[in-house]
Amino acid sequence: MNPRGALPNPIPPASRRWVRVLPVLAVIAGMFVVTGLAWGQRRFRGRWTESRTTGQERTAREIESHSTGTPTWTNAPGFTQDVFTFARVVYDQGGWGGHGGYSTDTPDSDLNFSYRLQQMTSMKVDPDGRLIRLTDPDLSQYPFLYIVEPGGLFLSDAEASALRVYLLNGGFLMLDDFWGDLEWENCEARMKQVFPDRSFVELPMEHPLYHCVFEIQSKGQVPNVRQGVESQYTGVTWEMNHEGDTRTVHHRGISDDKGRLMVLATHNTDNGDGWEREGEDGYFFRQFSEKISYPLGINIVFYVMTH
Repeated sequence: MNPRGALPNPIPPASRRWVRVLPVLAVIAGMFVVTGLAWGQRRFRGRWTESRTTGQERTAREIESHSTGTPTWTNAPGFTQDVFTFARVVYDQGGWGGHGGYSTDTPDSDLNFSYRLQQMTSMKVDPDGRLIRLTDPDLSQYPFLYIVEPGGLFLSDAEASALRVYLLNGGFLMLDDFWGDLEWENCEARMKQVFPDRSFVELPMEHPLYHCVFEIQSKGQVPNVRQGVESQYTGVTWEMNHEGDTRTVHHRGISDDKGRLMVLATHNTDNGDGWEREGEDGYFFRQFSEKISYPLGINIVFYVMTH
């Protein structure tokens, strides 16, 4: 499957909802106006890998594709600023073990997801994405932040403080692609830096996030592409060589005093690989990208941008 190709409707009952949802998304898109690691090898889940960035990039578009190529598109001149931007947080390494770090799956996951969001909705989406540190003065311009591999996340006091202010002022953070108990403990500890008085709570399937665009009935697990392809023969979709349970997918959130969801952690699953690797294998695309990663990602963006 080519990332530039058409995306079949992942869930037939939900596909009919687009007719009703598109006009709403067009209005929503107009409401949100954007206003204002060095190269080297790292051990990543049992293998050595190179960081994908130089640490100087501002956008995902500046990074070479690590999959089947990234789609390109443009917005009308009047919409160059009036767009949704997929903003990936740049962070320093810490936590448990060695990991791929903040650059895991970029640029393909960021740009493929952005393209699909624009393709399947009436939202105008930034074709370049953004890489940003939590202490960047432009942080408040982006209502959605994405952190990958939070099992290896380190936050300075200044970063934790900046993230707290951002989230309490209406921002949203998605944490994705981390596995097992040790990685969860690091993620939880970093969020305790941000909110010492708040804790994660498992989202029930009755939460409106699962029913706002696509009708999502379960918390699906997305493995890395290699394991995903093999899973059609093995049935194994969980990543091994991790401490504790990796079979059970958790979606845990932190909300503000009014009940607005500020943080969502998708644990024991790799939605980013579902976005990044969609063009590499037909089975992986149909089973994981189409059925799990894209419906969940699009529901998350829709929900947080309307709440």
